[in-house]
Amino acid sequence: MISRRAVLTSSAAAIAATGVRLEAAPGKKAQFHLGVASYSFRKFSRAQAIQMTRELGVTYIDIKDFHLPLTSTPEELRAARMEFEDAGLVIEGGGTITFAKDDDADMRQKFDYAKNAGLPLMVCAPTHETLPRLEKFVKEYDIKIAIHNHGPEDHNFPTPQSALEAVKNLDPRCGLCIDVGHTARTGADVVESIRQTGPRLLSMHLKDLASMSAKESQCDVGDGKMPIPRIFEQLIAMNYSGGAMLEYEIHADNPMPGMQRSISYMKGVLAGLQEG
Repeated sequence: MISRRAVLTSSAAAIAATGVRLEAAPGKKAQFHLGVASYSFRKFSRAQAIQMTRELGVTYIDIKDFHLPLTSTPEELRAARMEFEDAGLVIEGGGTITFAKDDDADMRQKFDYAKNAGLPLMVCAPTHETLPRLEKFVKEYDIKIAIHNHGPEDHNFPTPQSALEAVKNLDPRCGLCIDVGHTARTGADVVESIRQTGPRLLSMHLKDLASMSAKESQCDVGDGKMPIPRIFEQLIAMNYSGGAMLEYEIHADNPMPGMQRSISYMKGVLAGLQEG
């Protein structure tokens, strides 16, 4: 029996398997970049996370505070930033960073952290109360914020739609980081959610689920039910230019085999869409 992964990593079949063609013309070049969220390497040191990212053959990384603590001094942050850059990696952003306090001092400390760490974007978890105050720091620091939806358990922003409603009248540098797994678990259509978000989509966390309603069913990308080809088609159609970051939350002690399979699958699908 031929697996779904084997079928979809074939360039021609990747297009055929997507169903209805979106507005992206065959052969149109993707503007977005594949990368990894360093949360995937949470059991490993910063140096190991850097080396493992290089071994995966990707350049872009989102840095989680496991590898760049929020309590670091400015000097420590700048030195850590150089470790990533000297290894040839591009820092796409960082987070998820929580903004639970409606307090200027707390927010400024985190924006200073982002500035010194070289984060052009903070994937964040604000509340409805703290979000309006965050906008003034976005303008002052010229650092984007992207609300990460966290699914049914999230009392603030469970879906992309709830986050989009909150940012729609804010500075355009206030947007979303759509987590496709959490989005699917709410029952929202992932591809349609991406389309609706439009230019407010600033980052993405990618993963796969064997059951689109079960968090514990996460699996290697390509082995589950997440419509990765249609997601990539939609991103190409809307000229999305942000990050599409693998957030691998399983096999924490040995993530590399599954991450390698996931990245290879996504690269195969992307190549197929661009050759079609």
